[in-house]
Amino acid sequence: MNDYKLCLIVPCYNHESLLERMLTQLEGTKLKCFVIDDGSKEPAQKKIVKITENKDWVTLIRRDTNGGKGAAVKEGFKKAIEDGFTHALQIDADCQHNVNDIDKFNKLSIENPDSLIIGQARYDESVPKSRLYGRYITHFWVMIETLKLHVIDTMCGFRIYPLKQLDKVNLDNIGSRMDFDVEMAVRSLWAGIPYKLLETQVTYPEDGISNFHYLKGNLRISWMHTRLFFGMLIRLPILIAGKFR
Repeated sequence: MNDYKLCLIVPCYNHESLLERMLTQLEGTKLKCFVIDDGSKEPAQKKIVKITENKDWVTLIRRDTNGGKGAAVKEGFKKAIEDGFTHALQIDADCQHNVNDIDKFNKLSIENPDSLIIGQARYDESVPKSRLYGRYITHFWVMIETLKLHVIDTMCGFRIYPLKQLDKVNLDNIGSRMDFDVEMAVRSLWAGIPYKLLETQVTYPEDGISNFHYLKGNLRISWMHTRLFFGMLIRLPILIAGKFR
């Protein structure tokens, strides 16, 4: 694909302690990187500026207020498209994802340029039990919402988006916080965007920082699955017809 042009999108909120480590790992990819500071508080904001200011391959985009991970990634999509990129690899700033797998993601994306490349997380013993159990619950609901019997790991935030395909998905209707990854994947599948799954190791660093608020986050995710379930019912004839094409 001659016009294939990949960039990195790294959403960041008060992850200054891990961001420098992540960017050190990403530098070897030789890819343009958009770090989206989603309204980090002081002194994290100043540290993020300092970490990124002398890296000419990194563009820091500062959001004045915290809108959530999804809002940050959407901001990254906009900038990537403006700068002529065809694809964007989303990777979290908390060093959970295996940077060494980027070449595999890139290769699979080049071979399937119209497809959403979704990371299929393989967790080690560092994974919090709440995350593990929540993953199984989400797998169950996504199978219902998409009518697909195989597991699609919609919670993994390590993926490549074909930016030209985003026109098929109304980003304004997609949650802007921790519900973003799941809803974005489900609605992309509803829109007929092809996808490929790629297994990748996910590790939770001992000094990691979680921005997930247990009560608010779970209520938001529950409401998301409620919307998606009824959205599935509305689309049911189309989804069923698609299974017989």
